[in-house]
Amino acid sequence: MTALIIFLILAALLITGMPVSIALGLTVFAFLFGFTDIPLDSIALKLFTGIEKFEIMAIPFFILAGNFLTHGGVARRMIRFASAMVGHWYGGMGLAAVFACALFAAISGSSPATVMAVGSILIPAMVKQGYPPQFGVGSIVAAGGLGILIPPSIVMVMYSVATSGMVVTGPNGENVLSASIGTLFMAGVIPGIMLATMLGGTTVWRAYKNNYPRMNRASWGERWEAFRQSVWGLMLIVIIMGGIYGGIFTPTEAAAVSAVYAFVIAVWVYKDITLRDVPRVLLSSAAMSAMLLYIITNAVMFAFILTSEQIPQALSAWIVDLGFGKIGFLLIVNIMLLMIGMVMEPSAIVLIMAPILYPVAVKLGVDPVHFGIMMVVNMEIGLCTPPVGLNLYVGSAISRLGLTEVSKAALPWLVTALIFLMLITYIPEITLWLPRMLGMS
Repeated sequence: MTALIIFLILAALLITGMPVSIALGLTVFAFLFGFTDIPLDSIALKLFTGIEKFEIMAIPFFILAGNFLTHGGVARRMIRFASAMVGHWYGGMGLAAVFACALFAAISGSSPATVMAVGSILIPAMVKQGYPPQFGVGSIVAAGGLGILIPPSIVMVMYSVATSGMVVTGPNGENVLSASIGTLFMAGVIPGIMLATMLGGTTVWRAYKNNYPRMNRASWGERWEAFRQSVWGLMLIVIIMGGIYGGIFTPTEAAAVSAVYAFVIAVWVYKDITLRDVPRVLLSSAAMSAMLLYIITNAVMFAFILTSEQIPQALSAWIVDLGFGKIGFLLIVNIMLLMIGMVMEPSAIVLIMAPILYPVAVKLGVDPVHFGIMMVVNMEIGLCTPPVGLNLYVGSAISRLGLTEVSKAALPWLVTALIFLMLITYIPEITLWLPRMLGMS
């Protein structure tokens, strides 16, 4: 009954069109005033302790690094490199778009930023080369989702923060530790490469089927020149992943290093940003970080209420008693997350749903790392589904096509992503092999 009251209050507030973060906070206060004896002092304390975790500092740093790179022309150089490598294949510019999205995703951590950075350059270029605009926007909208799957990923940080500190028992009564950010980053590498390959295959197939134009094969000299110009941006991938795996710094420290590195190459190496532009980039990053931190604060309070009322534990026991088993539970979770992903933003979904679903998954024997990557893939698909898919809106703004037309254009790549979701859900080794090989899981 308690769970029903909480979710009815939340649903009623969301239906009014209220922002998710404010709806979460008001749900907590409404429930506290009307249905519990919990002192407000404890909630005031949670407001501060909820965001004082060291791991959360990674979010503003990754956002700042992504903004420096987006404004600093790194995307343009990566696109040139991708075009030089694969542009001569069928649908070469579309394939280059997928390749460029994968590369930019590995340094930005944000899907909408990836779509904006790559799409704003490649979609007009593809139309000029004779490609239908639907082909360009469809491939980039879907491939832009790689921004939250290929590490570093802000959504992975959210999942780790949302589940950290939870005392959860496994199927045999043992205590199970939550997934660390570094382990999630490593777990996302193979799925990210695999999905990029599948999306690239879909791009080539559609281009071959419709006989779309191909670019001239670049010479090895042109490829080397394209690589030489993009190498400073590509080095950021090596710094982040190599630094974390090599034990040189934590994921949070890696985020800070990436922000400083992005600033240096944008201002003094590539010189696409002047020192006069830096305050504008800092303000933009601060505004985005404040929005996410506000969502986190309210989500932490919401998770506190759920935990204090024993709702995740009760839900876990109920689902286990129903006898769904691991396979049935994962299928239900996928369907539920895909539906919620149509109407909510990924970070908010993870912060709300992870504390609820995570204990159930662990109780049924699902690895926390595997479950986290599965949630991230669901969020990625949600970014490409109407009516609230952020990638669709960005793609629509760039291509000047209607939202319905962009949604239809992305459908072939969306079907590919759904097939990938089934693979990642029921073959956990795709996710877990690399962290286990590195001794991280």
